[in-house]
Amino acid sequence: MDYEQAKAKLEQLGQTHLLRWYDELSDTEQEQLLAQIDELDPELLEIFKNKGNDQERGKIEPLGALTIDDINENRARFEAAGLEAIREGKVGAVLLAGGMGTRLGFDKPKGMYNLGETRPLYIFECLIHNLMEVVDKAGTYVPLFIMTSEKNDEDTREFLEENKFFGYNPEYVHFFMQAMAPAVDPDGKILLEEKGRIATSPNGNGGWFKSMMRAGFLGLLQREGIEWLNIFAVDNVLQRIADPCFVGATLLSGCDSGSKVIAKADPEERVGVLCLEDGAPSIVEYYEMTEEMVKSREADGRLSYNYGVILNYLFQTSHLVDMVKNQMSVHIVNKKVPYIDDNGALVKPEEPNAYKFEELVLDMIHMQKTCLSYEVVRSYEFAPIKNATGVDSVETAKELLKQNGVTL
Repeated sequence: MDYEQAKAKLEQLGQTHLLRWYDELSDTEQEQLLAQIDELDPELLEIFKNKGNDQERGKIEPLGALTIDDINENRARFEAAGLEAIREGKVGAVLLAGGMGTRLGFDKPKGMYNLGETRPLYIFECLIHNLMEVVDKAGTYVPLFIMTSEKNDEDTREFLEENKFFGYNPEYVHFFMQAMAPAVDPDGKILLEEKGRIATSPNGNGGWFKSMMRAGFLGLLQREGIEWLNIFAVDNVLQRIADPCFVGATLLSGCDSGSKVIAKADPEERVGVLCLEDGAPSIVEYYEMTEEMVKSREADGRLSYNYGVILNYLFQTSHLVDMVKNQMSVHIVNKKVPYIDDNGALVKPEEPNAYKFEELVLDMIHMQKTCLSYEVVRSYEFAPIKNATGVDSVETAKELLKQNGVTL
């Protein structure tokens, strides 16, 4: 895109202020700004005018799960079906790793955080080790797609290359960057974070497949015959990835998708719960649950809304393509966003001043007709690292790793 094309686009969108300092920029800065303008999605600005396209919640009902006991009774059958699919190359894994370790007091990609005490042990290393267990069992590598962000892409690639992918065959590792979305002020004007740079943020964890397609990986998925993608988050060091038993159970169930879940530790636990909404699978966040839902119990005493999600999902590739064609819900979130004012001075607000656009993976679940709710042992598969100390922290994750026989 050249200057005249950018100007014409911005005039249509009412955003010509983005070129205010264009003549002051270096050639490189001009090129970068024009590239950002080229990628601007007019539909997002239209959505903002309508204050988002979030839907009213429908009728929420409990959804049970394939319990740990059910799984253990059928483990051999499930695992055989899953291993067959993996050996046939039908299963890929997608690591969502665009975040930084800021909340841990670490200014590098979160996956680079060192959990070791007597030796180096990185979050990325833990996850790849878990995936290698499947590779060893199946006798074949699982294609691994790693989603980075503008802020951590270079560091992530260099780190994994320097560490030789912790033993994973690099031929099966593919990187892509998460798409970015602009931040706007309350009047819908796009903010600049520098004179030659639009203020942007990642487009939410639900934008991962759209970002994969944007990076050109749809052709590879189709050529390689990858029919299922297991997505998982970087911040749970006990994630079991491309788990043959989970894959097999989902395939044999005939469901469109699968979700690993854990039984809630207590009614007030702050996890999203897999439910039914108007008969379709849906995730209700903990803050959306009414007091009645939180306390409701079944005849056997089990919580009615019992199964929390851990961001480990299995999706069919063909359904993902259809989802991208049909516009997903875009959530508008009020945040603090640093920006430059009309005089070119940097402003760091103390209160939320702008709006970001996010697509969420929970909406992807609700776009499925069916989803297998698959219960896992939380002490074996759930060690989230959200904070440096306290609940769901580096401290608690280390203890769980030790319980699972990992030397730190």
